[in-house]
Amino acid sequence: MLNLGQEQTLKVIKKVEFGIYLAEPGTDGSERVLLPGKQVPEGTKIGDELTVFLYKDSKDRLISTMAKPLIMLGGVTRLHVKDVGKIGAFCDWGLEKDVLLPYHEQTRRVKKDEDVLCAMYIDKSSRLCVTMNVYEYLRTDSPYKEGDKVRGVVYEMSDNFGAFVAVDDIFSALIPKKELYKDIRISDEIEARVIKVREDGKLTLSIREKTSEQMDIDGVRILEEIDAYNGLLPFTDKASPDIIKEKISMSKNEFKRAVGRLLKEGKIEITERGIRRKS
Repeated sequence: MLNLGQEQTLKVIKKVEFGIYLAEPGTDGSERVLLPGKQVPEGTKIGDELTVFLYKDSKDRLISTMAKPLIMLGGVTRLHVKDVGKIGAFCDWGLEKDVLLPYHEQTRRVKKDEDVLCAMYIDKSSRLCVTMNVYEYLRTDSPYKEGDKVRGVVYEMSDNFGAFVAVDDIFSALIPKKELYKDIRISDEIEARVIKVREDGKLTLSIREKTSEQMDIDGVRILEEIDAYNGLLPFTDKASPDIIKEKISMSKNEFKRAVGRLLKEGKIEITERGIRRKS
């Protein structure tokens, strides 16, 4: 069986002026595919076996190539958007014919010359296409453990769950909604810490440091905000969680912990009007 979107080792069964025909070894050759002449290695003979990739040409015919594409069926990688047309975006995947990223498979509208994380699938018309909905294609066998630092790209945002991340572009991970205290968007590259490895192998991430380290970072942020407000932050740790999140991108607990440390260190004081630096 000839498998669209995959590499296969096939046997040379016929030579023609414009190339050679290949078939699966051990078959009668009734199902065969062309390898164009410019792709045929010098000295190739009938009976030789070649490893080729199968895709469809501009006339929608199955064809093979010796070139190795940047992505294969079921794979996930970043592709460069070469152009945007009426039906979607066209991405460079290392072959002569660009691959289509349909509009309905885009989690946001992509632009020419950007790189986008994609997975390859076969559409209803039996053509190879790519999608930005990569969740089901990501792996769950990462080498990471709790406490490890990782890098990844955000590929989907959910009001219910949080930010879905592809760690190293291939491993499935989630930043829970409760961990999101700054503006994160699809295609953002993030650094995070593994806070849990689930039983199914998926990673739970935090973009915040461990509590003690985060208090130092948050303390610096509070002092910077005080300076930005000309020396007086116009609210205290008694403010509502929504105000704290909106004004300083922290949870109320994080804000209170950092304020407590700054008070203990004698760097700030709390007044009726807000928080100010100690002179």
